[in-house]
Amino acid sequence: MANERYRVRVTKDHLVFSAAHFITFNGTICERLHGHNWRVAVEVAGPLDENHYVFDFIALRDATQKLVNELDHHVLLPTQHPSIRVVANEKEVTTTFAERRWVFPREDCVLLPVANTTAELIAHWIALQLKDVFLRHAGGTHLELLRVEVEENFGQWAMCEIPVR
Repeated sequence: MANERYRVRVTKDHLVFSAAHFITFNGTICERLHGHNWRVAVEVAGPLDENHYVFDFIALRDATQKLVNELDHHVLLPTQHPSIRVVANEKEVTTTFAERRWVFPREDCVLLPVANTTAELIAHWIALQLKDVFLRHAGGTHLELLRVEVEENFGQWAMCEIPVR
């Protein structure tokens, strides 16, 4: 049993969120603001616990659903981008890149501590949030690996794996 590895995975029709974003690439190119219907899948790996499962499917689904709900129907903005400036107050968020400027209602935005709102970094952000949940949850302290997949467009997935411990 020492060499066996177990994984559980959740992906559901409701683990989706609609959100707008834009990314930069090649240093000076900034996409237009646009949206996706993103889909999320989460997988955890580790030994079996005393109940003979890696992690409770329902707890994994619910923790993921909570994060998906936080992102749903929002504009996702990066707060750690070297050239995108995001300034927020209680009423609005002003975002600038070079000569471009956007102003959004504050309640319509999620400010993510990422360098760019790519599917890869959104997957990483979700993974970090889930890792925190697992480390606080008694049933998750034995987990070894967490994998989050984010599909930004049909058939286009980004994946992030992080150790849980």
